Amino acid sequence: MTDDVRNVDEALSTISDPWQPHRLVSINDYDVKVVKLRGEFVWHTHPDTDELFMVMSGRLTIQLRDRDVVLNPHDVFVVPRGVEHCPKADGDVEAVLFEPQGTVNTGDAGGDRTSELREIG
Repeated sequence: MTDDVRNVDEALSTISDPWQPHRLVSINDYDVKVVKLRGEFVWHTHPDTDELFMVMSGRLTIQLRDRDVVLNPHDVFVVPRGVEHCPKADGDVEAVLFEPQGTVNTGDAGGDRTSELREIG
């Protein structure tokens, strides 16, 4: 693999801990991140940006205050800016996120689940 080609499955295989996003690539002012998810995250919002989730494997529920959105492999969902949400993975989930550079994983909630963006290998 050349330096400018990235493989999502290979990148995900290097991640061991859940809820630790890793930058796969950047495009314009956006980061494409890979992440493993397990359990329930924290309720939070991203006041200034939408957030795109694309599930690669597993089943992810995006809890919203008025409904749950269930994502299966290869499903995509956009959480609109300012909408409070809480991702929940009953089993192991692998996902890709598209977010503006500098987006904090816990949004406005902060706390011990806040993770600095890591780089892939």
